[in-house]
Parts: sequence; structure tokens; C-alpha cells
Amino acid sequence: ERIREEMRGGKGLMVALKEGYSKAYSAIIDANITTLLTAFVLYSFGSGAIRGFATTLIIGIFTSLFSAIVLTRLIFFSRLENKKNITFYTEATKNWFTNTAVNFIGNRRRFYLLSGIVVIAGIASLSTKGLNYGVEFSGGTTFDVSFEQPVDAEAVRGALATAFTQDGVPGNPLVQTKDSPEKLRIMTNFMIDSEAEDVDEQINAALANGLKTLGTDYTVDMYNKVDSTISDDFRSGAQNATIFSLLIIFLYIFFRFRKWQYGLGALIAMIHDVIVVLAVFSIFWGILPFTMEIDQAFIAAILTVIGYSINDTVVVFDRIREY
Repeated sequence: ERIREEMRGGKGLMVALKEGYSKAYSAIIDANITTLLTAFVLYSFGSGAIRGFATTLIIGIFTSLFSAIVLTRLIFFSRLENKKNITFYTEATKNWFTNTAVNFIGNRRRFYLLSGIVVIAGIASLSTKGLNYGVEFSGGTTFDVSFEQPVDAEAVRGALATAFTQDGVPGNPLVQTKDSPEKLRIMTNFMIDSEAEDVDEQINAALANGLKTLGTDYTVDMYNKVDSTISDDFRSGAQNATIFSLLIIFLYIFFRFRKWQYGLGALIAMIHDVIVVLAVFSIFWGILPFTMEIDQAFIAAILTVIGYSINDTVVVFDRIREY
């Protein structure tokens, strides 16, 4: 895009290539380093699938940076040296976005109002309704069950609510359809705080008693139990990961742009984006016809939102700095 911009300014192809790369480097490096910092935080605080996700993200950043900065440059300049033609657009895309004028600053109050409504509604929902915490956060047991024929998730939930009754209080299991109507994921906090030696047997017996009322054969594909103390540690680690990633990115932006206002602006933007995502998950939990569960994958998604939020912010900041 920077090369095309230089060419539209009347510069020759060789000069446009050199200046395009030169002017894009700072934005590319800063944007990718901030995402990389988030990935390192994710790796440090995460475990299991989260750490695997962070590893993949780190490898992806390095390989894409290498190909974007080194390989493409080598290809472009080798083609020029061999007198081969290079084009960066078709006739249809030549002037894309060049005459676009969106008055973001002029309409800022409308955007402030829209964001304010979402954030205030989200905070109200978070403080009253809360979030649908998964087993990793609340502690409990997860079963993946395959049935021989399609079953109604609501009927399964009703049967298990009775089976998971504890101290006279019916259980409140979460039942979700997985890949097909024959496969369900069942989550419950039944007997999560029990210290009985045969607690696993009792949980499995209660599951069997509830499912046998449905009149169809089934198999348990996966059984996973998370102790409440482990879930507390996981929740603490997730909060620390999010806070630490926000702090480290603020310090990097402050260091690179030499003004605390840039760091503060980026920090506010990232916090805003995180709150909006949390708000949507809280407001629409129980309304939308699919799970809005907060689990390990959600934490990875939040930190990815932070990474790409700062990525876009850095590109804008870099152009402001250049001008």
C-alpha cells in the first residue's frame, strides 16, 4: 500500500519500492512487536491449549515478518534487475480508497455516544448478570457424550437436573449441542466441593441415572474434572495475563513514540475493546442460541483482541508521527 501511495505521488517504480519499504518498516515492526509481546504474555500465563496457541502465534509472527520484509523485497528487486514488469494493482483496484473521506473526528461525539451506551450497558450487565464462566473458572465436571440417535438438549438438561440434585436443590447443568444433535457437552458443578473418596464414582453414577431415563444408548467420549482451587488459580492467571499485557504494551508504545499520550491513548482503546467484547458476552448470554461460555479459548481470544487492537492503533499512530 505504501508503494502504491508513492507511485501515485509520481515517483518511479524503483524509488517507490525503496521508499515504500522504508516508510512501512516502522509500522510493521511496531505493530508486530506489540502482538508478539501479547503472545509472550499468553505463553507465560497460559497452559495446555493456551500455551500451544501462543506458540503458534509467535511462530506465525516471525515467519510472516520474514516473508513480508525479506522475501517479498528480494523478489521485487530481483524482478526489477531482470527488467521484468511489476504491478501493484489492476485497473479496478488502482484508485481504491484514494477518494474515500470518512470524517471520523467530526463524528467523534456520535462514536463516543455509541461506545458509551455499549460500555455502560455492558458494565451494568456484568455487575448484575455476570458472565457464563466455564468449568476452568468455576470448577466442575465436563462430559462429552455421544448418543445413538438425536436427543433434545433441553430434555437432557431436565433429566440431569433431577439426577444432580444435591441437598434437596436440583442441579443446573449446562447442556450444549456439539457437532451434531447426537453429540452433547454436559457441564455441572455437582459435588465439586465434596471431599468424599468416591466422588468421581458418584458423579458418574448420577450422570448414568439421568441419561438412562432418555431411553437411548450413549457413550462418554470425554470426562474432565476441574477442582475449584485450580479454577481460582486459572482465573487469577487469566486476569494477570490481561492486565500485564495491557501494561507492557503501554510501556512499549511510550518508549517507541516518546510521548505518554500515545501510550495512554492506546491503553484506553485496548481497554475499551476488551470491555465491549465482555459486554456483548454478558448481555447476550442466554439470549443467543449458542454458548457464550468463558473458557480458556475465550482468554486467548481476548488477548488476541488486545494484540490486533494495538496493531491497528500503531499503524494510525505511525502515520501521525510521520506527518
